[in-house]
Amino acid sequence: MGKKAESICEKIREAFCGVALGNGVGLEEAQGLDGGEDEEACAKLRLEDEIEDWTRISSCRLNACHSSLSFFDAEGMRFHLPAYLIADLKGEYGFHLDFSLTHLSDYNKGQFASLSAHQREAVREYLRFIFEEPDYLYERPYIEGALLGFWSEDRDE
Repeated sequence: MGKKAESICEKIREAFCGVALGNGVGLEEAQGLDGGEDEEACAKLRLEDEIEDWTRISSCRLNACHSSLSFFDAEGMRFHLPAYLIADLKGEYGFHLDFSLTHLSDYNKGQFASLSAHQREAVREYLRFIFEEPDYLYERPYIEGALLGFWSEDRDE
């Protein structure tokens, strides 16, 4: 990992330091939701979830649960997003994370409602970084649009 990526990882760690899952949707619980499981099954899956320290979630689990991003509520997203961002910056995440951050519907926008201005800035740093990456050449218009729109500093509270 290069110096720029490591610097962004540090900003992400700082911005999301101490964030716990609370009552949010957990990683395994979200897999149950994705699979159409009932409340009882999802509650059992939640028992397997990390709820205190997002840094304990391995890149392997994030890759296995990549679809969870679509099923997090705002608290769940705030807790898991930094782990996904850092895994991607380290080259350990096997999917393009940009889609979840740039193709925003009313539902997706609500997933980010719990982020502080400092946390939103960390996401902007990530988006600016991947904007320059050759692997994201075709996604650049979406990244730019998200940076000028939903993720703009004007929207920070």
